[in-house]
Amino acid sequence: METETKEVVSWMRGHDSSVTSISIHGSGRYAITTSTDTAQLWDLDTFQRKRKLNVRQSVGIQKVFFLPLSNTILSCFKDNSVFAWEFDTLQCKYRLPTPVEGSALRYKAFAVTRDGRIFVAGGKSNQLHLWCLESKQLTRIIQMPAKVRAVRHLEFLPDSFDGGSSQVLGVLSQDNIMRFINIETCKLLFDIGSNEEGISTAAISPNGRYIASVMENGSLNLYSVQALTQEGNKPLPPTFKVVEDWSKCTSEANKLTTRVTSGRSKRPCKSKGSKIQTRLMKLHVNTSLENKENELPGGLNKKRLRALLKGFGEYPAKYRMFVWRSLLQLPENHLAFSSLIDKGTHSAFVNIQNEYPIKNRKLLRVLQRTLSALAHWSAIFAETPYIPLLAFPFVKLFQNNQLICFEAVATVVVNFCQHWFEYFPNPPVNVLGMMENVLAYHDKELLQHLIKYNVTSQVYAWPLLETLFSEVLTREEWLKVFDNIFSNHPSYFLMIIVAYIVCSRAPLLHCNQTADFEYFFHHRNNLDINVVIKEAYHLMEATPLDIHPQRMLDDFIPLTKGQYPVFNKYPKFIVDYQTQERERIRQDEIEYLRERQLAHELEVKAQEQKAEDEAWHRKQEILREAEEQRRKMLLEEEEKLAEQRQRLAAVKRELKVKELQLLDASRRRFLKYQQDQRQMELKRLNDEIMRKASMREQEIAATVQDVEVRWMELESQRQLFEQHLIKDQETVKKEMKEEVDAHRRKVDLEDHLVQRLMKIHREDKQKPQIVAEENLAQAEQKLLDTDWRLQALHKLRHDDQAREKRYEEIAKLLHDNRVKEAELLKAMREAEEKKWEEVIQKKAQLEEEQKAAAAADEHRKQFLEGRMNEALEVAEKLQREDGYFERLCNLKTGCTERGVELQQGPRSENICLNDLSLSESSSHDRRQEDLACQEWELMAEVRRLRQKLTSRARARHPPARLPATPWTP
Repeated sequence: METETKEVVSWMRGHDSSVTSISIHGSGRYAITTSTDTAQLWDLDTFQRKRKLNVRQSVGIQKVFFLPLSNTILSCFKDNSVFAWEFDTLQCKYRLPTPVEGSALRYKAFAVTRDGRIFVAGGKSNQLHLWCLESKQLTRIIQMPAKVRAVRHLEFLPDSFDGGSSQVLGVLSQDNIMRFINIETCKLLFDIGSNEEGISTAAISPNGRYIASVMENGSLNLYSVQALTQEGNKPLPPTFKVVEDWSKCTSEANKLTTRVTSGRSKRPCKSKGSKIQTRLMKLHVNTSLENKENELPGGLNKKRLRALLKGFGEYPAKYRMFVWRSLLQLPENHLAFSSLIDKGTHSAFVNIQNEYPIKNRKLLRVLQRTLSALAHWSAIFAETPYIPLLAFPFVKLFQNNQLICFEAVATVVVNFCQHWFEYFPNPPVNVLGMMENVLAYHDKELLQHLIKYNVTSQVYAWPLLETLFSEVLTREEWLKVFDNIFSNHPSYFLMIIVAYIVCSRAPLLHCNQTADFEYFFHHRNNLDINVVIKEAYHLMEATPLDIHPQRMLDDFIPLTKGQYPVFNKYPKFIVDYQTQERERIRQDEIEYLRERQLAHELEVKAQEQKAEDEAWHRKQEILREAEEQRRKMLLEEEEKLAEQRQRLAAVKRELKVKELQLLDASRRRFLKYQQDQRQMELKRLNDEIMRKASMREQEIAATVQDVEVRWMELESQRQLFEQHLIKDQETVKKEMKEEVDAHRRKVDLEDHLVQRLMKIHREDKQKPQIVAEENLAQAEQKLLDTDWRLQALHKLRHDDQAREKRYEEIAKLLHDNRVKEAELLKAMREAEEKKWEEVIQKKAQLEEEQKAAAAADEHRKQFLEGRMNEALEVAEKLQREDGYFERLCNLKTGCTERGVELQQGPRSENICLNDLSLSESSSHDRRQEDLACQEWELMAEVRRLRQKLTSRARARHPPARLPATPWTP
């Protein structure tokens, strides 16, 4: 998986079981994945498998990994064998020798130093094996403290200054505490974790500065190695330490064994007879012998546990199993228990499921293994019928740890079932007699009642003993009772049975039948177990010593470590006799079954042979009968065949005649069929012709409709174009009207001034001057009229030329329309563009003419102003004396300021406006004519097209008649 994008890069498949470890080569190119049945070598560049290590299923693989700083692969198997392989050739380089006798353990955890020289292995023991991979020899065996019973994980603590030869080893044991020791001095440096907060797994950083651990409660703890080592270097409190000399041990394993100590001030002493140093630390505490007896494994004290039990009535459920293991002082002999398990299922418990049909298969297997181990340990348990009832509560309680289950049952049998098997196969009458004496002392009335109805101790006491109260108590009550049993002398077990009977005296005194008593002691009853426990303590204290069971029973003795003790406190000859009898019966049964199977097989074979003989005779008889029957059938068939041949000849003649008749009839039918086929073909051709004619008519009608629609579109376009032209004409007229009005106002103002001037001249000048002015004005007016007429003629001529061009363009457009109707729109657009170009040209000409008119107006204005100035000068000279000039100047100034609006324009302006309106009306008429011509040409083209289509249809189909079109131009 890519760490940045979180995407899966490759999925490497190949393992059938779960992968237990992954090892990466120093180059980072190769990896080894390990499962219980195989190990596979992968190429991380291509994510392809290169090699696969296969082993026998009975052996199994523990771990396969790369050695640091080398091309060697180390493989560790479940049979404690260790092989080294060359990475390049995958050839076996060497194999580590089998460990020395007495130090063998099942390897589970492995660790290698960074320089690849030291290899450490550990397993289900408190010993660690140190191998030197250069010499391929076992150099040292380190013995961990007694609390360590199994090693789960090993890892060296790196150091930046040791050159890769790490000296500190972290050991994670079964108690979930990780201890760090020095493999040279065998000193315990520090530890992490505790019984309350155990470590599930741990990892050390590559630089060796931090330790990360996952706790059992799910939390993640991070430890600083520097802080842990500083705490470990603090001075220790004074303790007494004794170094014992192990030189007397002659075995090689003891010579190599070095025990881990927790002190730093001890000085190792070298023994005289051994080169290898051994160290052992013992604490001598100045306590009394009683305190020593109360000391239990795991740091517990029996006296304190009893006080806790007395206060609360039971142990905490969370720590009950731990307390029981400490009270029973279970040795946890893994090797001895494994040897018992390896012997397999005992023959006495092969079919235990028939006698005890337990639904939980796992629970049944654990019960079968535990009982088989007990039977292999001592033969009496294979013959004891109640041993499954006695062991089942512990099997159900310790089903996840079979070793603890077996040792708990064995401890209970050895200590709390004393003298039970002395009268085997009868119940322990001596033990029952002790309980009956106690009952007689404390409740004689109840005992007399039981004796009265012939209820013996085998009825009221033995069911409770052989089932350990499991039938009459609930789980919680049973656990509470055994908290007290395990915390006291073994005689307390008998006392609590007597207490149960005494506390049940009320219902027992009401029973008067044996079946009621038996039912009472085999089923749960309404009884307060706390009262029973208190009564048992009372009986322990109040019972006289002469009848007290403690006088007859030994004190608690735990199982021995290493090997389990021999259990032979039973009549061996009876057990051996029963064993021999059972074996003889089993052999006889096997022989009987074999003989019965053989007899059955012989009987089956005889029956088969007899059936085969009978079948053969029956088959022969059937064959003879069938042969006779077949002969008769053949004779009959021959006679029938002759008759059939005669009939067949007659039938053939009849068939020949019928055949000729049929041939003649078939020929006639074929001729008729040919005629019918021809008629049908002619009819089909006629139908096809009619169908094609109707299709052509439909196509023509559709074409006509399309043409009409196209004409309607053109009509709508024409109307739209007319509307646009009208709008444009109105806009032009409005603009021209505004310009003419402005020009007219200006001319009126000028004319008004001229009239005033002429009036002044008429008043002041002589008549010839007035005439000259009038002539001049007429000449100017004539000039203007001539100019406007020239312009109008020029426009008419230009319009004629443009109309001729448009006619040519329309003819071209009509011609193009006949060729391809689709080009009509394009031609109209081209005509429109050309028209707009003409409009632009006309506007340009109009602007030029307006400029020329403006220049003429300016010239005329200047001319009139010059004339008026001359007239003013003359008037100033002539009438300077009477002040007329001042009045004239004031009059001129007033006229200019007021801007007198003229009411009537000169004739020249009217002529110009009329000419313009005439020009615009003529242009509009020409446009209307052009549109009408285009429409007429289009309608003519449509008529020609329809006539052509109609003539073609009539020529092809004379009977068909096209309806007269209602559409006319």
